Amino acid sequence: MSTFKFTRKTPSFTPLSNTFIDKYMPMARGEFIKVYIMGLRLYHSGELGINSSLLASSLHLLESDVMNAWQYWHDEGVINKIKIDNFDNFEIEFIDLDKNNITTKEVNLLSEMKSDSTRGMLEDIESLLGRPLSSAEMQNYLSWQKSFGFSPEMILLLIQYCVSKKKTDWRYIEKVAISWKNQEIDSAEKVQEYIKKSEDKWSSIRKILKYLGVSEGEVMKPQEEMFDKWLFKYNMPLEVIFKACDICFKNINKADYKYIDAILNNWNKENLRSLKDIDAKTTIKKANKHNFEKPKSKFFNFESHDYDYDDLEKKLLGWDDND
Repeated sequence: MSTFKFTRKTPSFTPLSNTFIDKYMPMARGEFIKVYIMGLRLYHSGELGINSSLLASSLHLLESDVMNAWQYWHDEGVINKIKIDNFDNFEIEFIDLDKNNITTKEVNLLSEMKSDSTRGMLEDIESLLGRPLSSAEMQNYLSWQKSFGFSPEMILLLIQYCVSKKKTDWRYIEKVAISWKNQEIDSAEKVQEYIKKSEDKWSSIRKILKYLGVSEGEVMKPQEEMFDKWLFKYNMPLEVIFKACDICFKNINKADYKYIDAILNNWNKENLRSLKDIDAKTTIKKANKHNFEKPKSKFFNFESHDYDYDDLEKKLLGWDDND
């Protein structure tokens, strides 16, 4: 019996998908593109991984640029960023963009333009965007009717939604259309329901940001997911979230999302979802603390540093005496 050993050679080139170049690269910041391409090169070279500091140094970037880049590509669906542990270590999985790319059906633009309703829809889109449409954009919007089953009313609502967010680039609009298709938003009624929920969500988020003194433009995907958890998973009223913010400011004198999240996680575990519930729980904890006397030791009679670790934990979770 013979054994055959295969010699692996490091490739002298890095394969870069045309889908990435055509669809994702034009919208991305330069430093994000550098991180993606370097990561792809290391992956195809057989590297098991690299730390953010070394990657940043090799690309002449800040370490925060590297972290933001990976999060950006994860949000765009270009990679999967999978958390490994609680020490900010992640596994990066490169997605086959050509395999996952959604293609639309070809449209005969000249034939379609004979329809009064089609011309009317495209004219309305131009009016909403405030600019003339290229032939590629026209084909793109018309193809959604055949490929996604979107009605003209749906397409106009989609354009209005993007314009309201001050996003008029057709690549962004296309990304929203694909997202709606994947979420099975396939009627004008579902669109209006989605838009109302989105508007309500961002109205609440803006109020939280204003309370914290933070600009809306500073919200990244991880923070947005945290707000979603507080508002929809925990169903915390704004006044309760503001209370957690107050405790955060009082204890560390700054806005810290993780600190506020720790407080709200604890309140959710204890099923506290109103200021009345929180005040009642705080009163009980105060009473228990004042009624508890620490027993004196019979065996030791010397002074020592007596750190109250329970008190430190209560401060983190918002159960200090002054609340």
